[in-house]
Amino acid sequence: MTDVRPVRAVVFDMDGLLIDSEILAMESLVSAGAELGYEMPTEFCRSMIGVPADRCRQLAVESYGADFPLEAYFDLHEVHLRELVDGGRLTTKAGAIELLDELERQGIPKGIATSSSRVRADHHLELVGLAGRFDVVVTRQDVTNGKPHPEPYLTALSALGGEVETALALEDSTNGLRAAHAAGLRCLLIPDLVRPTPESLAKAHRVLPDLYRAIDYIATANQVTAGIR
Repeated sequence: MTDVRPVRAVVFDMDGLLIDSEILAMESLVSAGAELGYEMPTEFCRSMIGVPADRCRQLAVESYGADFPLEAYFDLHEVHLRELVDGGRLTTKAGAIELLDELERQGIPKGIATSSSRVRADHHLELVGLAGRFDVVVTRQDVTNGKPHPEPYLTALSALGGEVETALALEDSTNGLRAAHAAGLRCLLIPDLVRPTPESLAKAHRVLPDLYRAIDYIATANQVTAGIR
C-alpha cells in the first residue's frame, strides 16, 4: 500500500543508523568483560545493543549475578569504545551523507533522537563530519524518558516545528522503532546488527536495506527526482 503523505521533517536515530558505531560498541563490551575476567559471548553483547542503559545493567545482573561489577564494567566499556572511536574506526553508514545532502537540497528540516549521552553524540558526530548538519540533536540527557518511550521523537519533532502526520523517522532497532511508532511517526527500518523481529516488521512503515533507499522513498513521497543512485 502506497503512503502518499509528503515528508516535511525527518528524525534520525544515530548509532547503527547514521554512524557505524554498534559493531564498535559490541567489541568494547566484550573487551570490558574480558578485562574483568568475564567471558562475554558476542550474542550476549549483541542483546545490549539498542536498548536503554538501565536494561543493559539488568541484563548483566541477570546473566552474571548480583555481584557483577556493573560500574567498573560499563566504565571500561566507555574506555574501550573511546579507544576504538578515536583510533579511526568510526564511519558513517552507506548513504548517510547523500541523504543529508538531499534533505538540505529540498529544505527539509532534520534532527536526531538518540539514546546516547550528549558528550558521546557530539564527539561521534564531530569525528565523522556530521556535526552541525542537524537542526536539533536530542540526547538521553534532554528527555525524562528514553526510548522506547516516544518522548525523544516528540521532543525532536517539536524542535523542528514538524507535524506527526508529515514526519518521518529512521531507525535500525526494535527499541527505537517502538519509540517512533508510539510517537505516531512513520518509521523506515534499516536493520544493522540486530535482525528485525516480527514486532518490528509489523510496526515499520518500510524495511529498507540502506539509506540510499530512504532517498528514493522520500523522493517518491514528495514527488520529486532524487537524482542520486
